Amino acid sequence: MAIVSTSTLSAASKERSLILWFDEVGISDIPLVGGKNASLGEMIQQLTPKGINVPTGFATTAYAYRYFIESALLEAKLRELFADLDVEDVKNLRERGKKARSLLIHTPFPLELRKAIAAAYQSLCEKYNAETDVAVRSSATAEDLPDASFAGQQETYLNVVGVEGVLAACHKCFASIFTDRAISYRHTKGFDHFSIALAVGVQKMVRSDLATSGVMFSIDTETGFKDAALITAAYGLGENVVQGSVNPDEYYVFKPTLKAGFRPIIDKKLGSKELKMIYDDGSKFTKNVSVPFRERGKFAINDEEILQLANWACLIEDHYSQVHGSYTPMDIEWAKDGITNQLFIVQARPETVQSQKTGNVLRTYRFVRRDEEEKLINSPSSSQPLVTGRAIGEAISQGKARLILDVQKLEQFQPGEVLVTERTDPDWEPIMKRASAIVTNSGGRTCHAAIIARELGVPAIVGCGNATDILNTGEEITISCAEGEEGKVYSGLLPFEIEEVALENLPRTRTQILMNVGNPQEALSLSAIPNDGVGLARTEFIIANQIQVHPMALIHYDLLKDEFAKDKIAKLTALYDEKPQYFVDKLAQGIGRIAAAFYPKTVIVRMSDFKSNEYANLLGGQQFEPDEENPMLGWRGAARYYDEGYRQAFALECDALKRVRQEMGLTNVIPMIPFCRTPDEGRLVLAEMAKNGLKQGVNDLQVYVMCELPSNVIMAEEFAEVFDGFSIGSNDLTQLTLGLDRDSALVARLFDERSEGVKRMVKIAIETAKKCGRKIGICGQAPSDYPEFAQFLVEQGIDSISLNPDSVLKTMLEVAKVEGTNL
Repeated sequence: MAIVSTSTLSAASKERSLILWFDEVGISDIPLVGGKNASLGEMIQQLTPKGINVPTGFATTAYAYRYFIESALLEAKLRELFADLDVEDVKNLRERGKKARSLLIHTPFPLELRKAIAAAYQSLCEKYNAETDVAVRSSATAEDLPDASFAGQQETYLNVVGVEGVLAACHKCFASIFTDRAISYRHTKGFDHFSIALAVGVQKMVRSDLATSGVMFSIDTETGFKDAALITAAYGLGENVVQGSVNPDEYYVFKPTLKAGFRPIIDKKLGSKELKMIYDDGSKFTKNVSVPFRERGKFAINDEEILQLANWACLIEDHYSQVHGSYTPMDIEWAKDGITNQLFIVQARPETVQSQKTGNVLRTYRFVRRDEEEKLINSPSSSQPLVTGRAIGEAISQGKARLILDVQKLEQFQPGEVLVTERTDPDWEPIMKRASAIVTNSGGRTCHAAIIARELGVPAIVGCGNATDILNTGEEITISCAEGEEGKVYSGLLPFEIEEVALENLPRTRTQILMNVGNPQEALSLSAIPNDGVGLARTEFIIANQIQVHPMALIHYDLLKDEFAKDKIAKLTALYDEKPQYFVDKLAQGIGRIAAAFYPKTVIVRMSDFKSNEYANLLGGQQFEPDEENPMLGWRGAARYYDEGYRQAFALECDALKRVRQEMGLTNVIPMIPFCRTPDEGRLVLAEMAKNGLKQGVNDLQVYVMCELPSNVIMAEEFAEVFDGFSIGSNDLTQLTLGLDRDSALVARLFDERSEGVKRMVKIAIETAKKCGRKIGICGQAPSDYPEFAQFLVEQGIDSISLNPDSVLKTMLEVAKVEGTNL
């Protein structure tokens, strides 16, 4: 028996070693040292040379565990104990688990194993310092496989010091192979309890108790979007993020342009981060303390650190994909040392949910209700949600709420109920798999509840803050994770439908099928629908919902007269010394997220097209907007951009777009100018854009114009000399061709894009654009509502049709049919 392996040992000797150092093992050694340790060894050997920092350490082996079990004759006793195991019976499971753990804890380690662990720990102390601090983590031989994570099934101990402390922690890790959750998980996944062994990793601690830590995925955890890295961060040791005790910050980075040298941070969300786990000088290893309010209001890591971590995520994903011979997205834990300020990777395992999904079926959940004309409306209800939080998954589910705050009361839970609790840990898993949905007060996208919910295919909403105060046991509720990143809990059992579409047989059309996208939070999900890009990305949605402030109120904040608005703006922009930068950041991230979701396909972004009354409704807006009799035909679109009353605000819009194209590298974005009345006005707008760093033709920049005024059609040749392409706005073109106010109920019956006058306008626009060699599409409502209008457009030879997401597949089939008959 070899006590401590050296690199000169043969494979056979290695298999009989009690201890192996991380730098002696690789990913092929999972049977010897478990998934966690094998992965650490793989990274130390293969990725440290590429600049990734991984703390060193050693592992007790699977052979050491089996030696312990066999030398004490424990297997027969354990088999007898599990003879009548029933994992569906919470009480039975709890009793068997407790007895099994007790049996292992009260059986001393063999002397050889004690000596081996002590000698290895002393070697670490010689390298660092006496009584060096280590993390002691369980690592099962069946964990971290591409289709089974075993995440959190066994125990972890942090800030362990001294030989006796390390021996005790290793012993408790051995016993944790029989935690209730591990027993239940193995049974569910079909693993034999006695064929799995447990290794233990002993790793030098990273002093993130003095800094920050978190989890990152090299894939979007909810949508399976492969080109984004999701990073979460909170203060202190990483257990709080993993366990869901805190709501961390979230950052998204777009991998393709990151690899090309750009800085594509496409989203940043501030988490509340109320607690941080630090070293405890007393009898416990660690303790939680409250984070000062000032620190909670800041991002836990800076942009340089976000980009460094995202780069590492790419390197790790690329390496493991190469090792496995197939695409392997990764689930990675990271930590920042507060003494050296260095970042470290402390764990990496294959992501086990999105990577196992097949992409040949598109499943969409949507609410259904009917209006007075018995038309279906895809909207939950007019009522406000009871509770909101982070959506996990993209489904809708419902049932009776079951509020459980104590893990000792799990037996109260009934199958099909909605579990409502503060947070979950692996002890909750036996009932999580029977829940119709899960709602927690705390946690982010990478917490335990989120990971297990994804793996089980159960929708969950985490980080709600107040769910246990609002929701009551027995209350009928509907959980929606199908409305973007914000999950919503509604009162009652609301009707919904599930649409499934097989994607492999969908036709590809000559006419490009684009999508209208307003909400950036839905973009990653929507990009899975077959499409040729985005024909209309509305900046108004981003400004109204994510920015909420009039841009001029940010520029002239000190001159604001409305004290209420000023106070709200101060809170929204608390992170910013320069308040206009808040507008640029938020707008750039919103546009960037949409552009990244569809990259490298074209994404046409319409510059802001609020009417003056709508601008006035933004915070601080009243002071900067006129009171117009008819805002629909007044100071809107292009007319604002070069006007002294809005020119500075338009410069902020240009700055945001410039950042998306130049800093994020998302050159698939094409800006589009709305409501441009004359070609000369178009030239004034282009001059304004050039002044702000967006010069037509430079860096392949194209600029399109909305074709929504009769003058755009009548003077299409002249507009074609100014702009690179057209997009027909059928809503405004219809109202201005027919001379009616589309907001007036009195003439609503006359509003119809299919009227002959409107169709002739559209026909002329398409013919003229094609004659001038300009692209022309449509982004208005008409083709989404009327298949016959889409047919008319195809017959005219339009280049592209941009549709509402729920109309894309239906219209794609119609277009293919029309194109087929026209051949």
